[in-house]
This record gives sequence, structure tokens and C-alpha cells, in this order.
Amino acid sequence: MQDTANQRAYGFLTRPEVQFLDAAVERLIPTDELGPGARDAGVTYYIDRQLTSTWGMHGRNYRNGPWHDGTPQQGFQSRLTPQEIYRCGIAETEVHCKRQYGKSFRLLAAEQQDEVLKALEKDAIELPSLSAKLFFGLLWRNTEEGFFSDPVYGGNQDKAGWRLLGFPGVASSSYGTLLYTQTGPYRVEPVSILDVQEGRATLDNQGYPQHQPMKAKD
Repeated sequence: MQDTANQRAYGFLTRPEVQFLDAAVERLIPTDELGPGARDAGVTYYIDRQLTSTWGMHGRNYRNGPWHDGTPQQGFQSRLTPQEIYRCGIAETEVHCKRQYGKSFRLLAAEQQDEVLKALEKDAIELPSLSAKLFFGLLWRNTEEGFFSDPVYGGNQDKAGWRLLGFPGVASSSYGTLLYTQTGPYRVEPVSILDVQEGRATLDNQGYPQHQPMKAKD
């Protein structure tokens, strides 16, 4: 699928799946007075890139069972790959939404979308192929990753998550010293690995980015 507005090609997600995730991640991290939410930060594209990777297919994971419910300390225990969790989870949640509300998830009012997401989190929706809680847990984990990870992985566009936190990104050569000497907040324009790779960051003679003071908001 091609996102013509942003010129991004999706490798795994279909258009209906992208529309579902755009709506879902925007409710998990919504746009507000503090800045863009997860949708505008490109979290859905981040998720797609992970799903097209080896991780999405569990290419390095043991997959021959037996499949028993594990403890939280034992980590991921499902026989399903992330690709399968998203494909089944989205499709079966859509069936629930159309049965419960008569509409697809993306067309629901924000309050109804929140009801669905909270029900998934509490495992209060019975999905035929997987646990609703498993689907929600992976969605929430990937939403956090996509909003706060380096933009080189596809999300956190314009470093929205870093701007929200005041995180400077790739450290400058003087950053370590400033941590111990500066008394006020360190307000600089964040620099990502992608900025360095694409030549948008000014580097010093040691190869570290030179941080620029954060621009004042209008």
C-alpha cells in the first residue's frame, strides 16, 4: 500500500489495517495542546516496518511449542507471530465493532473507540483467534516504541516524542559535562540518527552533533 500524502510505501499492512491503526494509536497518544499525537508522528508506519522485518515473522524465534500460558517473567509465549497478531486482531476487532456499533473502528466516536480499546486491554472482548489482551499489549508496546524511538525506524516524525519529553537525541561532545554543570533545562533542537545519516545535522570535528538552541514557539 502507498501512502500518497507522505510518500511512504507500506510493506505489510493493507489500507483498512492502516486506517484502523491510525485511529487506534491516535487514541492511545492523542494530539493535544502539547503537540502531535501518534498518528501524525508516523506510528502506524513504524509498526508496518517492524512487521515487515524478521521480528514481524519471528524469524529468529523457536516456534515448535508446546504452547502453554506463561508467567509475565517468561516473556512472549504465543504461537502467533506479530504479523498474525495484528492481522487477526484488527480483523476480529472490526467484526466486534460492526456488531456492537454498526461501524468500523475508524468511524466510531472517540468515546466509543476508547471503550473498545479499554475492553481489549481488559480482555473483555472475545476474539476467536487470540486473546484481546495479547493484541492490545502488542499494540500499546509498539505505539510507545514508534512515538519515542529514533525516526530512523519510521516513527517519531519531526521528533514529536522527543520534543514532548525535552530529549536532545544523539548526544553532543559536551553533553556529559553539561549534565553535571547546567542548572536549568537543556533545551535544544533534538538530533536523530536519521538527521546524521541524511546530513541534516552539523557535526563537530569529532563527529558529534552540534546542538542548536530550541526555537521559541510563536
